[in-house]
Amino acid sequence: MQIFLLILAGIVGGIIGGMGMGGGTLLIPILTIFLDVPQKNAQAINLVAFIPMAIIVTVINIKRKGIDYKSVLLVAAPALVTSVISALLVKKISSKALSIGFAIFLIILGVTMMIDTMRKCIYAYMRKCKEDYIVND
Repeated sequence: MQIFLLILAGIVGGIIGGMGMGGGTLLIPILTIFLDVPQKNAQAINLVAFIPMAIIVTVINIKRKGIDYKSVLLVAAPALVTSVISALLVKKISSKALSIGFAIFLIILGVTMMIDTMRKCIYAYMRKCKEDYIVND
């Protein structure tokens, strides 16, 4: 059963990752909460699983001409440096502290996405109301 659940977690993470939403955002909680995988192991599994997913999605996006290479360089350079620093720091942090930090990150991410969605909905509603007002005048 454990193997089936791990495969299912991989499928869910792959689907979400393929959509560009960050499969690890869902894969890590699935592994830690539902499958009792320690936080550090879950993050390591996520990182290793990310490699083939990233390669495939990158190839697809290159074929679709959906990559702005200048932006890639601006994002990739600092990401490489900070990922090395973070990987070294994680060795010194307990799994519990790492779990709490990841939970805080997910909460901030969720609240930010909720606020952005609400702002867009309010803007669309106000625009629709304005259009209705102008049409009915």
